[in-house]
Amino acid sequence: MDEAMWGFDGMGYDHDGGWGPGAWILMGLFMLTFWSLLLLGAYLVLRGLGGGRGDRGGVAGTESEAERLLAQRFARGEIDADEFSRRRELLRSSG
Repeated sequence: MDEAMWGFDGMGYDHDGGWGPGAWILMGLFMLTFWSLLLLGAYLVLRGLGGGRGDRGGVAGTESEAERLLAQRFARGEIDADEFSRRRELLRSSG
């Protein structure tokens, strides 16, 4: 059987026409990019499906914008503790 017919050069495969190590590096970078983008996409989809649940810095996690503004006024000293409590209860009972 003729070895040249099967691509053998007598000492191994003939790699003269190959891409060299650059192809392996490029494929590795593409693979890393692909999996990174896939995982990032999955994370963003799952985070979006969460609907904004969880505590994002608010006192109770379900604090309304009005309650946050009221708390800020109390923190700045514009209203006293009694007025703060009264208005907060009013906001919670009306909402």
